Amino acid sequence: MEEKNARFYGWSVVFASWLAVFCLFGYRATFAILKGPMAVTLGWTTAEVTLGYSLMMVVYAVAAYFSGMILDKWGTKPVYAVAAVFGALGFVLTARIDSHLAYLFTFGLLGGIATGMLWVTSTVSVRKWYIGKSYATMWGFAFAGGPMAQFVLAQVVKPTLSASQAKLDGAIRPLVEGGAALAPKQMALAVAAKLKDPAVLALPDVKSALQGLEHAWRYQMTILGVIVLIALVVAVLVAKQSPERYGLKPFGAIPAAPGIAAAAEVDWTVGEAFSKYAIWGGILTFLTSMMGEFLIWTQVVSYWTQDVGYNLKKATNIYALIGLVGIFSMPIMGKVADLVVQKVGLEAKGRKIMLLVGPATGVIACLLLLASPSGDIFAYIACVIFAIYWAIVPGGVVGYTGAIYGRKTLGKIWGLATMIVMGIGPFLGSYIGGWLKDFSGKYTYSIWFALCAFAVSILLASTLPLRAENRK
Repeated sequence: MEEKNARFYGWSVVFASWLAVFCLFGYRATFAILKGPMAVTLGWTTAEVTLGYSLMMVVYAVAAYFSGMILDKWGTKPVYAVAAVFGALGFVLTARIDSHLAYLFTFGLLGGIATGMLWVTSTVSVRKWYIGKSYATMWGFAFAGGPMAQFVLAQVVKPTLSASQAKLDGAIRPLVEGGAALAPKQMALAVAAKLKDPAVLALPDVKSALQGLEHAWRYQMTILGVIVLIALVVAVLVAKQSPERYGLKPFGAIPAAPGIAAAAEVDWTVGEAFSKYAIWGGILTFLTSMMGEFLIWTQVVSYWTQDVGYNLKKATNIYALIGLVGIFSMPIMGKVADLVVQKVGLEAKGRKIMLLVGPATGVIACLLLLASPSGDIFAYIACVIFAIYWAIVPGGVVGYTGAIYGRKTLGKIWGLATMIVMGIGPFLGSYIGGWLKDFSGKYTYSIWFALCAFAVSILLASTLPLRAENRK
C-alpha cells in the first residue's frame, strides 16, 4: 500500500476514535447538567440520581472487558455498531422514564453497555496504529472528541434548560422572605430549600414551571440520542482493522539503541499479564485518579450553584470551559508527552513521567476550586488546569500499558484493566461525592476528597516499573 493511503487509513482510525470518544464523553458531560433538573422534577435525592450514573460506570466497566476481546478478534466495526444501538436507546428511553427502576435500566444498563464499548476500542485502535513517538500526539487528536463533546453538547443542552430553570427560580423567589436583600449564594440556597416544601411545589406557578423544566430535560435527552446514533454510524463506516491486516506497520516506532535488538511483539495471556506488578500499578494509578476525576465531573456544577452561589447558566458556562480548553490541550499535551518519550529514549519511562505530572495537576485544580468563593478567577483557572490533567492521565495509562505489553493482545489486557478501574473508581468517586453532600449539606467536602484521591495517584505512579518480563 502506498504511503499516502497508509496515512489515510491511520487518520481514519483516529477520526473513528474521535467520534467514539465524543459520544462516550457526551454521556458523562451532559449528566452533570441534566442531573439537577432531573432531581428537582422527579423529586429524587442527589444520591438517587447519581446512582444511575454510578451504575452506568459499573456496567461500562464490564462491557469494556468484552469490547477488548471482540476488538482483538473481529476489529472495531462490530463494537462501534453495538454502541450505536445501545447509546441511542440509553438516551431516548431515559427521556421517557417515570420510575427510579426504569431510570437505572435505561441510563445505567443501556448507557453503560454503549459507553463500555467505546473507551477500550477507541484507545486500543489508535495504539495499534501509532506507537513510540507518535502515539500520544495521535491519541491527543482522537481524545479531543471528549472536550469537544463537553463544550458542544453543553451548548446544545444549556439554552433550553437554563431558560426553564430561570422560570422556576422566578416563580419561587417572591416566596423567599427578605429575598431582595439576599446575595446570589443565599438566594440559591433559599430557592433550593423552598423546592423541598410540598406546599410550595403545589402552587400553580411553581407547578407549571416544574413541568416546563421536566419537558426540557426529556426533550434534550431525545436530541442527544439522535446525535449519538448518527456519530457512531459514521464511526462504523470509517473504522479500520489493525495495520497488519493491510500489510502495514504501526507509525512512530523508536529505533532500538545500537547493539540492542528491537523488542518483539509478545502474545500475552491475561493470566501472565496480570501476574506482573506493572499492570496493577497502572490500574491503581488510574483508579485513584478516576475517583477524583469522576467526582469532579459529576459534582462541580452543583458545587458552584449550591456552595458558591453561581446560577446554573454561569456554572454551566464555566464548566464548559474545560471542554473548550481541552480541545486544544489534548493534542498539545499529547505532543509534549511524545517529546518527553523521545527525550528519555524509552517509552515506558516517558509515559511514567507524565503519569506523575497528570495527577499533580489534579491536586492543583482542586485547590483552585476550593478557592472559588474568593473569586471567579479561581474557578476559571481550575477549569484550565483540569483540561491539562484530562489530556495527560487517561491516554497516558494506555500508553504506559502498551509500552510494557505491546500491541498484539493489548485489547483484552486493557479491557480487563478498564473493567477493574471503571467498575470501582468512578462508582466510588461519584457516589461518595453525592453521599458527602447529603451527609454534610455541602459539596466542599467532595472536592477535598477528590484532592486526596489525586495525591494518592501520584504516589502510586512513582512505583510503576519500566518493564515486565515474559518467558516466551
